[in-house]
Amino acid sequence: MPQQKKRSSAKAQALRQSGTFNPRAQQVRDRLFLEEDFFDARDLAQVKYEMLRRVRKEGDPVSQAVSTFGFSRPSFYKAQEDFGREGLVGLIGKKRGPKGRHKLSAEIMDFVQQSLTRDPSLKVIGLLELIRRTFGTKVHRRTLERALVAAKKNLVNHRICAEPLCQSD
Repeated sequence: MPQQKKRSSAKAQALRQSGTFNPRAQQVRDRLFLEEDFFDARDLAQVKYEMLRRVRKEGDPVSQAVSTFGFSRPSFYKAQEDFGREGLVGLIGKKRGPKGRHKLSAEIMDFVQQSLTRDPSLKVIGLLELIRRTFGTKVHRRTLERALVAAKKNLVNHRICAEPLCQSD
């Protein structure tokens, strides 16, 4: 595989992992993105920035810029607002939906740990029922399983770092 191709696929992979891959790269019709190696239509932040710059600094009409860069007018105005508020970071999309285990608060996880200490034979189904009865919260089985695995990992890491070799002076 040629070196250029390897770099190209590695960059595409990195863009996907960071959430900055432009799924509409083929819709970008700007001359710079078609002719210059520096400009990469797959890089969503770069495309948005150049679209905003073109309108603000070169005076292109919004309708022309969104057409050239493959966006809608509402997405242009959202990018403009995000950039004005956060700078370049605002051009990178954020994960939607809940952040973390919002139903499994620290209070509920403490309750689960105490319940398991009192009765180590408790299964996940039993814990879910206890949580529902005690807190009035219905938690999905898989959510609790993941939280228990994470709690166990944290406990193991804490024990390992409590050893004299792990402590810093």
